[in-house]
Amino acid sequence: MGWIPFSVGDLILAFLFFIFFRFLFRLIKTKFKHFISKIIHFTAVLSMLYFCFYFFWGLNYYREPLSKNLKYQQQKYTTEQLLKVTQHIIKKLNYYQLNITKNDSLKVENPYSQKEMYKMAVSGYDNLSKDFPQLKYQHPSIKSSLMSLLQTYNGTAGYLNPLTGEAQVNKRIPKTNYPTTTCHEMAHQIGFAAENEANFVGFLAANYNDDIYFKYASYRMAFGYCISEIRKRDKNLSQELWRTVHKGIAKDFNASYHFWQQYKNPFEPVIKKGYNVYLKANKQDKGVQSYNYVVDLLISYFNNLEAL
Repeated sequence: MGWIPFSVGDLILAFLFFIFFRFLFRLIKTKFKHFISKIIHFTAVLSMLYFCFYFFWGLNYYREPLSKNLKYQQQKYTTEQLLKVTQHIIKKLNYYQLNITKNDSLKVENPYSQKEMYKMAVSGYDNLSKDFPQLKYQHPSIKSSLMSLLQTYNGTAGYLNPLTGEAQVNKRIPKTNYPTTTCHEMAHQIGFAAENEANFVGFLAANYNDDIYFKYASYRMAFGYCISEIRKRDKNLSQELWRTVHKGIAKDFNASYHFWQQYKNPFEPVIKKGYNVYLKANKQDKGVQSYNYVVDLLISYFNNLEAL
């Protein structure tokens, strides 16, 4: 579907929602007449969609773990290991922020349009495939979602439509983390269904990009997950590390936080609970917390690089 300029997947979803609400309306209007036959028909339609989901893409939830594919010897990491990697990430993040702004107190402003970043993201995957052939990206199909406003209220930055194979990115999200969100959804396209694995591949693809804004975004994302894990283990240590981060980066994180806060609503937690159940039903036992397991892969990656 990459050759079509708009999101076909969003239109299909909108149509399915229309059919669903039309079904409910008619069911109530007819006072549940022929209820059993209608439910059987509705279940048959759902079963077809369920089959298509797994046949087109969903079986990727059962693929070999990325850590095994990359021959990473993953073990339970210590706080010392986490601290070492986080300090390295902060050093790189500060470096790229200063290179972009020339002032450690200024917030990074990404100058690219969404469409420009979609094209640039492909080049990052091209570079990445030279070192990791299994991460080759061949069929570009990245689009801004037609339902970006709805996604924002849902608290989601993007999604992969398994029926059309399109990577859908929320065009409203802050631009500084747009590169990694785009690369994350592209990782789903090449078959990495687990959220922690898509996060890791997204980090690599953005990091391998020649563009400095993509590199900044890659370390920005890595730092966000690592500092979150440190905060869970040692709040004081987390605060100490934040003091080593440039003020401009802190402003960037604050701007992102305030962006999402303005769209908070009572329905968001309900939707997240539903998504949590969906992830657990697809071999991600920790549900939405699965995203955080990217830290394991980051530690293995940096240790293998012997860059620390």
